[in-house]
Amino acid sequence: MHRKKVDNRIRILIENGVAERQRSLFVVVGDRGKDQVRPGKCFLTFHRKKRMRQLQKKIKNGTLNIKQDDPFELFVAATNIRYCYYNETHKILGNTFGMCVLQDFEALTPNLLARTVETVEGGGLVVILLRTMNSLKQLYRTEAHQDVVGRFNERFILSLASCKKCLVIDDQLNILPISSHAASIEALPPQTPDESLGPSDLELKELKESLQDTQPVGVLVDCCKTLDQAKAVLKFIEGISEKTLRSTVALTAARGRGKSAALGLAIAGAVAFGYSNIFVTSPSPDNLHTLFEFVFKGFDALQYQEHLDYEIIQSLNPEFNKAVIRVNVFREHRQTIQYIHPADAVKLGQAELVVIDEAAAIPLPLVKSLLGPYLVFMASTINGYEGTGRSLSLKLIQQLRQQSAQSQVSTTAENKTTATARLASVRTLHEVSLQESIRYAPGDAVEKWLNDLLCLDCLNITRIVSGCPLPEACELYYVNRDTLFCYHKASEVFLQRLMALYVASHYKNSPNDLQMLSDAPAHHLFCLLPPVPPTQNALPEVLAVIQVCLEGEISRQSILNSLSRGKKASGDLIPWTVSEQMGYGSRALQLLQMYYEGRFPCLEEKVLETSREIHTVSSEAVSLLEEVVTPRKDLPPLLLKLNERPAERLDYLGVSYGLTPRLLKFWKRAGFVPVYLRQTPVSEACGKEGTLMDEEEADQGAWLSAFWKDFRRRFLALLSYQFSTFSPPLALNILQNRNIGKPVQPALRREELEALFLPYDLKRLEMYSRNMVDYHLIMDMIPAISRLYFLNQLGDLALSAAQSVGYLLLVCWLCGALEKEIELPSGQLMGLFNRIIRKVVKLFNEVQEKAIEEQMVAVKDVVMEPTMKTLSDDLDEAAKEFQEKHRKEVGKLKDMDLSQYVIRGDDEEWNDVLNKAGQNASIVSLKSDKKRKLEAKQEPKQNKKLKKNRDMKNKKDMKLKRKK
Repeated sequence: MHRKKVDNRIRILIENGVAERQRSLFVVVGDRGKDQVRPGKCFLTFHRKKRMRQLQKKIKNGTLNIKQDDPFELFVAATNIRYCYYNETHKILGNTFGMCVLQDFEALTPNLLARTVETVEGGGLVVILLRTMNSLKQLYRTEAHQDVVGRFNERFILSLASCKKCLVIDDQLNILPISSHAASIEALPPQTPDESLGPSDLELKELKESLQDTQPVGVLVDCCKTLDQAKAVLKFIEGISEKTLRSTVALTAARGRGKSAALGLAIAGAVAFGYSNIFVTSPSPDNLHTLFEFVFKGFDALQYQEHLDYEIIQSLNPEFNKAVIRVNVFREHRQTIQYIHPADAVKLGQAELVVIDEAAAIPLPLVKSLLGPYLVFMASTINGYEGTGRSLSLKLIQQLRQQSAQSQVSTTAENKTTATARLASVRTLHEVSLQESIRYAPGDAVEKWLNDLLCLDCLNITRIVSGCPLPEACELYYVNRDTLFCYHKASEVFLQRLMALYVASHYKNSPNDLQMLSDAPAHHLFCLLPPVPPTQNALPEVLAVIQVCLEGEISRQSILNSLSRGKKASGDLIPWTVSEQMGYGSRALQLLQMYYEGRFPCLEEKVLETSREIHTVSSEAVSLLEEVVTPRKDLPPLLLKLNERPAERLDYLGVSYGLTPRLLKFWKRAGFVPVYLRQTPVSEACGKEGTLMDEEEADQGAWLSAFWKDFRRRFLALLSYQFSTFSPPLALNILQNRNIGKPVQPALRREELEALFLPYDLKRLEMYSRNMVDYHLIMDMIPAISRLYFLNQLGDLALSAAQSVGYLLLVCWLCGALEKEIELPSGQLMGLFNRIIRKVVKLFNEVQEKAIEEQMVAVKDVVMEPTMKTLSDDLDEAAKEFQEKHRKEVGKLKDMDLSQYVIRGDDEEWNDVLNKAGQNASIVSLKSDKKRKLEAKQEPKQNKKLKKNRDMKNKKDMKLKRKK
């Protein structure tokens, strides 16, 4: 095998790291970098389990040939390796390794980098393997995807030169020019153990000596490695010794400070103090490896023997890697240390001590549910691999701090005397923080490099004391991202201040957000700055930051690329800033709206075009061993005024955020309208529902009003289901929005009322309004009435704020649970509700009366008015009309046949009839010459026969004449 002399500086760097108990970073460029790795303990990010089993089988059978086998196979055979995929790195949290090898750099995200590097102990190595390339600039000068600009990779490569414990080498272990500081590496002189002790080490030694006579505390403190860890264990044991079960001890620190070890020693102390039911929870049992390791170290210090005094039960689930899930202690009495899942808070009924490790990685609602009437130890990372501890520190710990400060909680008259209320009223919070690292010594160069690269420690930057200017005097500037991420000293200071504002105001920031901010093509940055004097040369303080995502600017192909890679945006599109309390956030948002509305016309004749593509570097341009990587020189200005850059044309402004009352108030005040509310928590860390709010631009249609109506209708329907946990003021604040204007709704009609309620239902309402029945009799009608009210279908029904809140509560909850929501006794609450129902009944009666009134015939009033003609003229006109009419009728009578009305008989005949009838006769008859009916029937037949004979005679006469 060909052997080569290795550069002595590599050996010196590793030996110095071991002597100083600090880590070293190696970046190996080339495909054969794997041949140069041989640590004592490491984990790899590629899957070689099958080869490892084959080599172990060869070793067992004695058939392994060292000369013939590959050096990498020898490394695998001689090393204890923990294999881990990138998507499984959450399982190694809390573990410690001697070396970390990261392969497949293209798939490495900032989250994974921070998560894995922090598991390496002092004196260990972090090795990053890069594929073969002729130029380091190819990492950021060649685009892996069309829609990504590699600013983060550029900054990553440039940052390697600033790390004094980093060497960039090729796969033949030649040091590259970017590691120019390697020329000054010198071996450290040997030191005695006493000379290597610092002030904190001496104080820790004194503390251990002073506690030798105090047992079992003394032996547990002897297991601590740092002074901070020893003080944390003492604080834990102080809470254990009280045995009041009313304390919460919150331990917060950065990664690798010994939190899990302190919790393990505290659990051993709780067992020594006689605690029987101890529960431990974590995102995964695999995360508790270090915790249980130090539980057993504490048992050894307390002289507990396995199998005689306690037994260990490991998980049979292969995903948990034989993790410990239960410890049964039976030295004095039966005691149990049991792992439970964070979602199993209902199983903590008999708990005396609950230990929550890695609380920041557990959803915040689950952490809240784990708190109860027992002793709680909680440890969390507040900055580091994901930064989710901001949610814990900003929300949960802040709430616990407020509850602890209150001497007595606000309770109602019914439960003030209960034991639970008395216990909650005196619950205390103890906060402990760890500063010194356990795995490596203070001043670790790799830690400082990682914190600067990923802005993990940006909250500790010095602030510029310049007072608080008026919001109206501040100006909004556009931030050029090429200049911001160029790794220049001034731009780095500005970037740290931007990220400090992000972390301080947003509870779910992660290093991945930094990469999205730098590389995403559709994202833009704006910052609000105070007035800058002309003589000032330094960068001013950043008051507010706005991150804008132009969704419509991305092409269809880019969208399809993102979807195929499964990328999902994390966090807020426009993060809310803490500075909005001073009015800076509102001012920044106002200027941004004015900018996109075109109120800042671009005054520049020639607009600076920023190239979206990064120029590629050809493989023949420069040699890897001769290349010098430095920050770019030809960069545009970092900050641009709004009138120096044309605005993109927008249809609307939108925001997405986790719903809280304060955020909703801020965005409503800015003129935004909610259009969507996610039914499941959008953030696992904070457990809040995601909200989308839009603001319509000036010359657009009424589409936003239509979305708002649909959102309000659906939100009301879900208020009794998915959104039933919302507080009444929050739900009422969502339903009421003046930015959209009060929509014009048609008045409620009788047909709609009858479709919703029967006459019997309306009668029940009326009886309740008169206090004749209980409210339970009408509860089935409340959802329908509330829907009519909040959809503005009840006309001008005006309710006060308290009545609206009470009404909304009764829509979704029973009256007995309302006292916890608003500070009103049930009597007053029912009085408000009764007044609401009275107004509703009155309105329903008006609707019915109006419908009946429309069906009735209208009564016409007689209106007496003086005529235009005199009485004589009117009579003359009427006489003429009568005469004309009479003349026409007489003319008609003349043309008629009146013979049938002629009176028969002459005077003599009438005299004879009258004389014969006498004076008393009322009816007289006169013989008529008209024939009877029978005779009248026979006469036509005779006439017809005579006519026939006459016709025949006439025909014969005609024939005779013709013959003659």
